[in-house]
Formats: sequence, C-alpha cells, structure tokens
Amino acid sequence: MKRAGSLAAIMLAVGLLAPGAAAAEKLTLVLNWVPTADHSPYYYAKQQGWYEKAGIDLAIETGKGSGITAQRVGAGADEIGIADMGTALVAKSKGADIVAVMNVYANSAQGFYWLKSSGIKGPKDFPGRKIGNPPGDAARVMWPAFAKAAGIDPNSVTWVNIAPQAKIPSLKSHAVDIVTDFYNGHDIYLRVFGDDLGFLAWRNIGVNPYGNSVIVNGDFLRSHRETVKNFVAVSQRAFAACVKDVDPCLKALFAEVSGLNDHEQHDEWNRIKELMRDPYTTTVALGWFDPKRMDSDYELVKTYFGLEKPFDVKSAYTDEFLDKSIKMTKP
Repeated sequence: MKRAGSLAAIMLAVGLLAPGAAAAEKLTLVLNWVPTADHSPYYYAKQQGWYEKAGIDLAIETGKGSGITAQRVGAGADEIGIADMGTALVAKSKGADIVAVMNVYANSAQGFYWLKSSGIKGPKDFPGRKIGNPPGDAARVMWPAFAKAAGIDPNSVTWVNIAPQAKIPSLKSHAVDIVTDFYNGHDIYLRVFGDDLGFLAWRNIGVNPYGNSVIVNGDFLRSHRETVKNFVAVSQRAFAACVKDVDPCLKALFAEVSGLNDHEQHDEWNRIKELMRDPYTTTVALGWFDPKRMDSDYELVKTYFGLEKPFDVKSAYTDEFLDKSIKMTKP
C-alpha cells in the first residue's frame, strides 16, 4: 500500500512543505468492474475537489470482479475497494484482511437473464444450460447459494467465461443460454430483447445479501482511521448529492470514462436507487449495515461455502464513520 505520512515529514524537514500544510494521503479505490453510473459519485466528488479538501489524493482504478477486488484490498495491494459483500465475506474467511465501511447496494443486484424462446421459464430449467459470466464475478462465487435456494444441483450448469461487454451479444447469438448481470442494467436488456426477456432477481428467491459495499484493508484502517473516516464522509455526501441530482455526477463520470451512453446511464441510476433503499438506509443512514442482516449474510456464506477460517462477523464491517443526518430518500 502507498504511504504519504513519511514523505510529508521529510518534505517538511527539508523545507519543501510549509509548516501547517499537510500532504494529501495517496489512496487507491479499485472498483468492482468498469466504471458506470453506480461509480459516478466518486468521480463527482473527485471532480469537485471534495476528496482533496479532505486530505485525500484519490486514484480510481477499474476492477475485474468483486472476488479479485476483495483479494487485492485484503492483501493490501489497494487501500479501498468496491466489492459485493457476500463475496467479501468469502474472501475474509480465506484470510483477506478487509472491513466494510459503507454499503452501496442495500439489496443484492444479482440477477439472471435468459430468452423465453429458449424454453427456459425459470431456474428449474437451468440444469444442462450454459451460463455466461466473467470468472471473477460475484455471481459465480455466490452461485451455490442461489442453486440451493432454487432447489437445483450447483454442478448441473456449465459456466462459460465471457467479458462483461459480451453478455448481451452472447445471449443474443445463443453462445450461452443464460447470463448473470446487475439489476442496474435491466433497461438495456429490455430494449434489446423486449417481451422475449426472462429475468429473475436473486432477492426474489430469498437470496438477498448486501451487494456492492465499500471495503477497506484492515491494516490500513487501523493505522489511518482519520483518512478512512474522511473518505466515507465524502463518499456518503457524494451519493446523497447524486440521489438529489444525478446529472452533474454523470457528467463527471463521462469526463473520465468514454463510451458510455447518457440515456442508459440515467436508466441505470434509477435502478441503483431502488437497490440503495431499505428500512435502515432510509431511516438511520445512507450506507448503514443492519447487524441482523450481516449475521444472516454470514450464516449464508457459512452454510453454502463452509468457512475456511470462521470469524466474528462484527469484525467484517463498521457503521461508525457514517453520518446519520444523511439518509437515503424514500420512493
């Protein structure tokens, strides 16, 4: 991990940094996937200089799946990341030193998409089919939980490695029968496939662990609590601002990321707001973890995966940095 404190001390000693001035802490945020609307608050806050004013020199890196992000943050390769919470718990059981400090998706965004014309009516028809999915994706990690909830053999399907951008083309060409994807992209599938689209959200079959969350390397948290506190404060504020008016946030995203469609990203953000709402984020604080749900998520991981090394789930998250005056809007 990168450290700025010692450098600041050296600069002050040799007169390159004025007394009373503080060098910004270099911090890397590795995303779960390629940047889209759900990441726009970070880009907006960075563009507005909010992180800089909070003493943070933030770099944002594209991710390659929640599983890989959890591994990187857990190993200290990056200080902060965005990862599916269930996947993060699996990683923690394998020794990843991570702590979640804010949830983004209070509901699981995971879903399966297929074509009705293929003869698939629901998960009971999944056995013998090909599911397209990137190898590092959270859905593949959590698949056994879904399969058991649906009453099918977890080994009855064939996983096909495809890039995130290839999901719709692969489904359209029948290279695969089913793809996994986040609900925030639901409107794109509707436009492409119309009435032929089949869909099932994981949360509708009783598998609803917390989705994308902000995770921090445990060692970094212990030694840089103030930096983490400031990052969470800025990010929580940024999400609230984007919920109020997403246009400036998407403009900040588009300024840094090419190839995104404005209309699609607005649709995606509307779906994201659905995922962000639950009784706690709307009444306690935006980003709040419900301890009972975290206990449930831990048991889900324990039941379906078998923890390599059991741990106290309370060590996997904290709500202490969240501002209770900032709440998610109700519908």
